[in-house]
Amino acid sequence: MKKRFFVTGTDTDAGKTYFTVGLLLAAKRAGLKAMGLKPVAAGAEMIEGAWRNQDAHQIMQANSVQLAYEQVNPVLLEAAIAPHIAAQQEQRLVTAARLEGFIKGALLLPHELALVEGAGGWRVPLNDREMLSDVARSLGYPVVLVVNMKLGCINHAVLTAESIIRDGLNLAGWVANSADSQMPCYEENLQTLKSILPAPLMGELSYAQSVEVVEQEFDNLLSNL
Repeated sequence: MKKRFFVTGTDTDAGKTYFTVGLLLAAKRAGLKAMGLKPVAAGAEMIEGAWRNQDAHQIMQANSVQLAYEQVNPVLLEAAIAPHIAAQQEQRLVTAARLEGFIKGALLLPHELALVEGAGGWRVPLNDREMLSDVARSLGYPVVLVVNMKLGCINHAVLTAESIIRDGLNLAGWVANSADSQMPCYEENLQTLKSILPAPLMGELSYAQSVEVVEQEFDNLLSNL
């Protein structure tokens, strides 16, 4: 049975790619055919002799289903700024329908798990009419919310969850990610989020732990999907 999820975050640098890559590597350890996609990415750099986005490159390397970079990240924008502004600067039109087509094309390959990672938070504009959330809504996949555990995360997480549900999508669960350091009163904030968010906590990702601990956290996450 195929499992497909759309991965979003409470904000930029919430840990979406960290979650996506870690889960793909856990799937690889479990012998699953898994792929991650980042259909639109802003911020290009020269990697292995080609212009690529660092996050999308990491996802490509973690995939157990072999995909070309252009399949993982079909729309690469040069500047590391909001995608719609980067697209305007390059005089390119990025549409929800075009991104959906790229995603569905890649998903024709045999797989057991697919993760489609968004850019920034939930309401990220693609152009003057559409947002990246329109792509998620068209796909209809369950959504995993990565919560950046820092001051202000409760408000960000609750508003994002409300938007996902208002868009008619299933919030499959959320992940508590300590992206930079353990926040003050972490446990109290975690318990508050558990009591407010209308979806289960799938797992916690801790800060600056050993490889063994990190792998175990993602193995546990994989079992909770």
